[in-house]
Amino acid sequence: MTSGAEGSVEDIARAAKAAFEASQLIASDVRKLALQKIVEQLGANKDAILTANKADMEAAQLEVDAGRMSKAMQNRLDLGKGDKWESMVKGVQDVADLPDPTGVVSYASKLDDGLDLYRVSCPIGVLLVIFEARPEVVVNIAALAIKSGNAAILKGGKESNRTTVLLAKAISEGLAQTSLPRTYIQAIQTRAEVSALLSLDQYIDLVIPRGSNELVRNIQNNTRIPVMGHADGLCHVYLHEDANTEKAVRVVKDSKINYPSACNAVETLLLHRNVLDSVWPEVAKGLLEVGVQLICDADTLQAISSPDLPEKSVVSSTPDSYRTEHLDLKLSVKMVDSLDAAIQHINAHSSHHTDTIVTESQEAGSKFCRGVDSAGTFVNASTRFADGFRYGFGTEVGISTGRIHARGPVGLEGLVIYKYMMKSTADQGHIVGEFGVGEGMKSYKHTPINTSTVPF
Repeated sequence: MTSGAEGSVEDIARAAKAAFEASQLIASDVRKLALQKIVEQLGANKDAILTANKADMEAAQLEVDAGRMSKAMQNRLDLGKGDKWESMVKGVQDVADLPDPTGVVSYASKLDDGLDLYRVSCPIGVLLVIFEARPEVVVNIAALAIKSGNAAILKGGKESNRTTVLLAKAISEGLAQTSLPRTYIQAIQTRAEVSALLSLDQYIDLVIPRGSNELVRNIQNNTRIPVMGHADGLCHVYLHEDANTEKAVRVVKDSKINYPSACNAVETLLLHRNVLDSVWPEVAKGLLEVGVQLICDADTLQAISSPDLPEKSVVSSTPDSYRTEHLDLKLSVKMVDSLDAAIQHINAHSSHHTDTIVTESQEAGSKFCRGVDSAGTFVNASTRFADGFRYGFGTEVGISTGRIHARGPVGLEGLVIYKYMMKSTADQGHIVGEFGVGEGMKSYKHTPINTSTVPF
């Protein structure tokens, strides 16, 4: 991995494009070897990286204390929390072990005797990835880019700079042990470099922002390059009128407290009117026991009102409560009269990320999954499952809430597109002028070819 300090911004972009083009003639085994070497380097440098991460966390605490950083953002910095380090490293190895996503034939047709057409998966090109806070993203992105045959330029947030510098160094040391171009993965440091790169659509093929609403929207509004990402993670859980109490408690609690600052954490709980006096009090009890603040409309508030409630643990909602991504132990709650009303509310207020229904009805689950316009629609499962690692993608480059090319957690398949390859084996080749209507003209055969590989 090279640093943007070595040349101008256009030099960086031009070098990335050249590295991408050169890498297309390198065997996929080399890309897998590079990932294995990166895993080794991460292991060898673990102690130093986690020490640097601790320093980033301490500096972030000062920012939190001064009111310049949210606690949610600081939590995202912590590479040593839980199994985050192990998951990061395992993600790289899992990506290495996945099948090569390039060179896959998704369509093959015989147009004429000796004239065959193939649609073949190929890399997108040069990725510009801009992310905040989570330092593990540099490793996730690098792994997916390398495996899928894409070059990448990475820009992390200043709040995780100590950590990402050492992670980048480990990636660089891994790449150095292969024949991949040294400019295949590059890092930049400043916002000014990002602004300049956003204008270089002749070199950069896709921008992937990961971070705050403000970051994503700013990038979307300031580039001609296609942008893949999401600005918000406003996820819902809806408890249908037949919701099982135990399932409801488990799904809602996990969706909220497993990692409250994640984009796939639930932010709004919708309740069918018929569960207000049965399921809802038990769900509320479970949430209050783990410190979640409930922001309720009049109906859901009345159903759990009690003089024994801790102060400020339950408060009244406003219309804005249902448009808010809390990223904290807070949950907006609202009653609805029907499944249709729940679907309408979600489609009007969600960020189209991930939404869940808790129900015993197959019909209701099917209607919810088809009716909700989100990248992920689940039945009786936590919203926290919306993740590339959990989906079996190894890791993810981010979550896409768009409707073109890739949607939901974006793994290897989301980082490839396709090209059409055609081959004539006729002695004189093939020309279009031989085909048409009339005497002596050929007709296209358009006969499917049963193959998974391109024979040239």
